[in-house]
Amino acid sequence: MSEINLNGLTARLTALTRDLVLIPSTDSRPMDRNRCFQFFRNHLEPLPGITLTTHEKDGYESLLALPCGIDHPEILLCGHLDVIEHPHGECYRSTVADGRIYGPGAGDMKGQLAIMLELFRHFHRTMPGISLGLAITSDEERGGESGVRFLVEEIGLRCGLAIIPDGGSLNDITVEEKGILHLRVLSHGHSSHAARPWLADNALLRLTNGLTRLQEYFASLKPPDLADDDHWYPTCVVTTIQTENETINCIPSEAEAAMDVRFPPPNNGKSMLRTIDDVLGEGLSVKLLVCAEPTRLAPDPEFAAVTERLTGQPVRSVKASGGSDARFLCAHGIPVLLSRPLVGALHAEDEWIDIRSMAAYYEICRVYIEGKLKGSYEEK
Repeated sequence: MSEINLNGLTARLTALTRDLVLIPSTDSRPMDRNRCFQFFRNHLEPLPGITLTTHEKDGYESLLALPCGIDHPEILLCGHLDVIEHPHGECYRSTVADGRIYGPGAGDMKGQLAIMLELFRHFHRTMPGISLGLAITSDEERGGESGVRFLVEEIGLRCGLAIIPDGGSLNDITVEEKGILHLRVLSHGHSSHAARPWLADNALLRLTNGLTRLQEYFASLKPPDLADDDHWYPTCVVTTIQTENETINCIPSEAEAAMDVRFPPPNNGKSMLRTIDDVLGEGLSVKLLVCAEPTRLAPDPEFAAVTERLTGQPVRSVKASGGSDARFLCAHGIPVLLSRPLVGALHAEDEWIDIRSMAAYYEICRVYIEGKLKGSYEEK
């Protein structure tokens, strides 16, 4: 790319990303999620030969942009506009410093949505009717059941391959993802005045004792000779603990915690649930919120070759502790390309995405997509 074109591209990607970060499209703000979808419609509607359809499941919207007459595109760009919740609403702003865009959702994945939008517009302006689609969902951070899973399993969306820039890095292409369990652990006891603890069955104490046993068990699963940067073993993190108590001098009769569990093969969801239930012990019950099995991806070697050629750096095949919507597509035999620009501080208020790597990722995808689709397009 020429320096002039590169500067124009980075300016557009930066502006789009910053505009998207301004919209706090979180789980608790359905109106802002709708506003974010309208942002994309405003940019997609002027394209000729495009069909836009909206789908909804359990209050979560998805937007499909497909070339007219093509229900199953050869390549599908896929991303999510939902971002995680932060307690201070004023943090949904962005700054540009040191070649990065900072702001909640910048790297997961408003910046990547900006890239996909630019790619989609580029190809449908220069190659009208090309077999390239775009899917945007709004529930990935809560599991993707009402987004990509719904589109694939209930609407029947299919494609030759999907590009999901929601894992890996610029030269790291994900080939495996851990399985995921999101759980609530419930504890029931008997309350009393805190001055008379012998009259109570403290639900909170029962809960924390069980969680301590669970943390000790998962700590024992890390192989002693494993490198510090190798995390390919099961992990369990307690993310919330709460009771209905509103006073200090009352022993709670009920308590609950939320947990995020990640696990590689040969573990599966059923075996992990059984183990967790056994370790927690009596008096605690587990409620399953999300279950996703470990996923093996089969990325196209040509994508790796394009990445190496354009970046001048070798490509690594990596295993990911995080999950993505790729699992819903892989379950139907659809290959998924899972890499992305350089990002950091994900899910923090100072989350960031590197601007030059955004342009590099755009160019990798542009060259790859053109190479895959140009022949069939010219035959039309």
